[in-house]
Amino acid sequence: MDRPPIIMTNTLLFALSGLTALIAVPWYGLSQGYDLWQWLCFLLLFCYCGISITAGYHRLWSHKSYKAHPALQWIFAIGGALALQNSALHWSSDHRRHHRHVDDNQKDPYSAGRGFWYSHIGWMLREYQRDTYHDYSNVRDLQNNPVVAFQHRHYLALALVTNIGIPLLLGLLHGDLLGMMLLAGVLRMVMTHHTTFFINSLAHIWGSQPFTDRNSARDNGILAFFTFGEGYHNFHHLFENDYRNGIQWWQFDPTKWLIRTAAWCGLAKDLRSCPEERIEQARLEMQLKRAQARVHKQDDRERWQALLQEEYDKLSLQIQHYYASRKSLLEQRKRTALARYDRLRLQLEYRTLRDGFLVAKRNWSRLLAGLA
Repeated sequence: MDRPPIIMTNTLLFALSGLTALIAVPWYGLSQGYDLWQWLCFLLLFCYCGISITAGYHRLWSHKSYKAHPALQWIFAIGGALALQNSALHWSSDHRRHHRHVDDNQKDPYSAGRGFWYSHIGWMLREYQRDTYHDYSNVRDLQNNPVVAFQHRHYLALALVTNIGIPLLLGLLHGDLLGMMLLAGVLRMVMTHHTTFFINSLAHIWGSQPFTDRNSARDNGILAFFTFGEGYHNFHHLFENDYRNGIQWWQFDPTKWLIRTAAWCGLAKDLRSCPEERIEQARLEMQLKRAQARVHKQDDRERWQALLQEEYDKLSLQIQHYYASRKSLLEQRKRTALARYDRLRLQLEYRTLRDGFLVAKRNWSRLLAGLA
């Protein structure tokens, strides 16, 4: 079957910008040098682009994981144009299609099943999506958003003004026009492109799957560092409407921290997060599945299978009771007129269930260790 025609605009953009970043940027650095101000401008614009994609295009508009004040939306819309990854409307349409048909080589726009090159950049070099390119039926909610609609209508003008105008202005103020255009213009754009593209490619082939193996998405802390928290992709594909990707406090997810900070400042609201018991249950189910696979290699697999199922059932039940009790306690604490007796009773019940949950979890971990 003949391959679709090449999209010359995209091909030339990626080829020329990539070659400039690989050849001209280091050549100028070696011959003329870059100063701290130029590197700082590069870093600030790179972070602005990246956060606009992750907090704006991705978590706000694609997944509606929170609501943002119009001022914050305008900031993301301008930053998204600077990132040069198409309009928020088009980007979100592709991304929703990706989540709905993940790993489907025919319907997933950047399916990892078609290989690293295709999912990373190849899907944008040919007219693979010509039948759905202008199909925005899955983003009708965004078509009614004035910020998204304006950016979509004027995307080309916004992209040109931001990608040429901002580095140009900074270069004129600094006194080194070419150096600023290369560093804060070209290199920043190339880095923004490929760190985002790595989520479509590397995050589907490199990392762990602690929550689900029903798709190819992986969790990868290294990728999270370079993609403003987007590297916890296995979690995200199972709980896509959660405003967090890194759910642990120590996981690097600056996008989550930004959204939470915006909420404290009154610029964001209705932050959506998945109930902890569902997350814990998903992790437990994956552990059981992997343990059962190891059991099949044991001589006394029937005994191990019975032990696994018994401990799994106990821990699963403890999870339900523990988090139900925790929820009740938190609700009761919000009531100012709570009777002391009821509060003490709930606290005692909560501690008992918590201890039972921890014991069951320790037994489960020991059982898994015995299989290793």
